[in-house]
Amino acid sequence: MKRSLAFVLILLSVLFLLSGCSGTKKDTSWEDVKKKGVFVLGLDDSFPPMGFRDENGQIVGFDIDVAKEACRRLGIELKLQPINWDAKEQELNTKNIDCIWNGLTITPERQKNILFTKPYMDNRQVVIVRADSGITSLAALAGKTLGLQAGSSAKDALSSAPGFEASLGNVIEFDENMTALMDLEMGGLDAVLMDEIVARYYIQQKDKNFIVLDEALASEEYGIGFRKNDQSLMEKFQDTLIAMAKDGTLAAISNKWFGEDITVIDR
Repeated sequence: MKRSLAFVLILLSVLFLLSGCSGTKKDTSWEDVKKKGVFVLGLDDSFPPMGFRDENGQIVGFDIDVAKEACRRLGIELKLQPINWDAKEQELNTKNIDCIWNGLTITPERQKNILFTKPYMDNRQVVIVRADSGITSLAALAGKTLGLQAGSSAKDALSSAPGFEASLGNVIEFDENMTALMDLEMGGLDAVLMDEIVARYYIQQKDKNFIVLDEALASEEYGIGFRKNDQSLMEKFQDTLIAMAKDGTLAAISNKWFGEDITVIDR
């Protein structure tokens, strides 16, 4: 009897230990957002055409339209929360926001701390110069001043091209791309390194005397970023985007902003 009781106690102890070891905390991220009824999207509100403020101060853009439709389908309210892009991971991990969704590039370094959806758009890191500068190649920027956004994938792209970076005379970081482009226009910079999608939209919409150099520093993909443990929340939005791609909604939003469907999710 004593032996049987001892065996039962040992078995219960083992089962308890196994459940403690194998059972990580249950992922309730989607249920938490659903219960709250509000989904907080963190963004840089000066990143056209993905997310930016229009002439009335309203936040608009491709990512904003997609997020609004996704939240409508999921039955939750969308709250747009502008953040300091250089502190985006801190904003996410302290739960000030539920995701980073604003032309966020998927990189191996970011994947260590952020859970990404499948890519939904391709992009490149390109160099913008004034059309009258005479600069037509990366080599021609030797000794020149380059601007880029702090905490952006442009900075990562520059670091991954050490030869080009070493050839530059100076690199200046800005809080946002639009400020860097204004400095380029005024002659304070010789070039700006930034997302091609944003650059071409800006040049077209603002009718600026800029050109995009043919040589790109990096090819990349955009994804939506969530906290590492928020698997169920990520999957809800990923599945919704895939459904939007299949029924043509994503293509329609892309055509509105880019004149063609440039989305890539589920292809």
